[in-house]
Amino acid sequence: MIDNAILQFDRALRAVFAPARSVRPVPGGDMPDAVMEDAQRRHVAGLMRINHCGEICAQALYQGQAIMSQDPATREALEQASREETEHLAWTEQRLGELGSRKSLLNPLWYSGALAIGLLAGRFGDRWNLGFLAETERQVEAHLKGHLDKLPDEDRKSRAILDQMKVDEAGHADTAVHLGAHELPAPVKVAMKMASKVMTRTAYYL
Repeated sequence: MIDNAILQFDRALRAVFAPARSVRPVPGGDMPDAVMEDAQRRHVAGLMRINHCGEICAQALYQGQAIMSQDPATREALEQASREETEHLAWTEQRLGELGSRKSLLNPLWYSGALAIGLLAGRFGDRWNLGFLAETERQVEAHLKGHLDKLPDEDRKSRAILDQMKVDEAGHADTAVHLGAHELPAPVKVAMKMASKVMTRTAYYL
């Protein structure tokens, strides 16, 4: 029990403070960076900071859900999603550096809140746990589509990253449904969207 608590705490510290690593090449990594005006670059950096922040939250959500899960298949789905989200962390972190910007100053807060939500979701059983995973990924996929529409046309590097992230998120949702995810009640979906709006509007600047 103590060893697992230490392991989970170490995982949280690494997600928030340590540089993330990617097994796959960074999408668009071989593309030349676009020439953008300062305002455009700041806007793209704000979008990428939101996406990095979203991946911080995903790490915490999946960690909390995996801790509470009783089903090996569900835990494996959560762990697989978490591994890919770690790559997303690395990609968005690298892109922020290329844009001359930084990660959200509130990442420890976002992580703590998302971990609590993940633990709570896991208490309702694995099918609801999977339902929460599926809905989270659907909302993230829609959110990424919105960001792709907002990117400057010339910023192919950021677009390549978000395109691949969108594919991965859809795959996570499909896996959860395949494993028997319950459809979440409409009020829960609305609450999730409202919480996401608070995070995205804040992370764009902070």
